[in-house]
Amino acid sequence: MKQILVFVLFAALLCWLMFSPIYKHVLIVRQAVLQQEVDFLLEVGASGSFGYISRAMQEQSRERLSRFGMNPDAVVFELATTNGVDASNPGEPVLRGAGISLTMSYPYEKLFEIDRLIGLKPPLPSERMRAFGMKMSEYVP
Repeated sequence: MKQILVFVLFAALLCWLMFSPIYKHVLIVRQAVLQQEVDFLLEVGASGSFGYISRAMQEQSRERLSRFGMNPDAVVFELATTNGVDASNPGEPVLRGAGISLTMSYPYEKLFEIDRLIGLKPPLPSERMRAFGMKMSEYVP
């Protein structure tokens, strides 16, 4: 009986040790891709040519993220400005000197389910990884 218990515990620990580096790398890559996308959108959107991050730019971002295996419908964009102007309106670009902040979030999905084998509680389904950035607009009409 003790041998069976030891085998089951050893097998569970072995599975966790084998697969834990994989999901952690997936988590790190997803976080890095989100942050890279935030930086890219802010660089383009706050440039002197645009002064906004439009819905079309957000859709293109979703398409780029889908190439990394992420669900494009699960990505959430939160735009804000320091002067209260809508940062997604191409008709009223954010003028130079005002800050544009962008937060992108994506669910953890079930990346941490394997942690249940060693007694760790995975994140709630409502919890999301986030990437944040802020850049001053350079747009001059």
